[in-house]
Amino acid sequence: MRKMMTLLLVGLLTLPITLTASTDGEGKADASPANKHDGKVIHITTEQFKELIWDYEKNPDQWVYKGDLPCMVDFYADWCRPCKIIAPIMDELAEEYKGEIYIYKVDTDKEKEIASIFNIRSIPSLLMIPMEGKPQMATGALPKPTFVEIIDKVLLGNE
Repeated sequence: MRKMMTLLLVGLLTLPITLTASTDGEGKADASPANKHDGKVIHITTEQFKELIWDYEKNPDQWVYKGDLPCMVDFYADWCRPCKIIAPIMDELAEEYKGEIYIYKVDTDKEKEIASIFNIRSIPSLLMIPMEGKPQMATGALPKPTFVEIIDKVLLGNE
């Protein structure tokens, strides 16, 4: 009985620590994936795509990018071998371009709506979204130097 009371007390004492770790320091929840951007690839859902990138329901006829940095969206599936090949490259790029671009991932098996909006038929498919202009699509497991070139030219506008 004494052990159980001690465990319960320890559990109650650590609960506030757990709750404050999931807030932004002012007590507000920090649920947005972009707020957690720290040089990591960000996995997003269809709803988060509409919130962070483009709300195609509100603007079905016009591309309106909602982000504050250029981004790349990697449409993938867990079973896809080429997707697994480029996953570590995406991780490296997210770290190398930290603060300059976002790299998002969308699981096409779970997020069928967004995959259908972009007519994803082959994976990996990568949507490159610059701050100005229209997004561009690339498909296949491209080598890292090609991604670097695309990021530098298309997303960052460097020549």
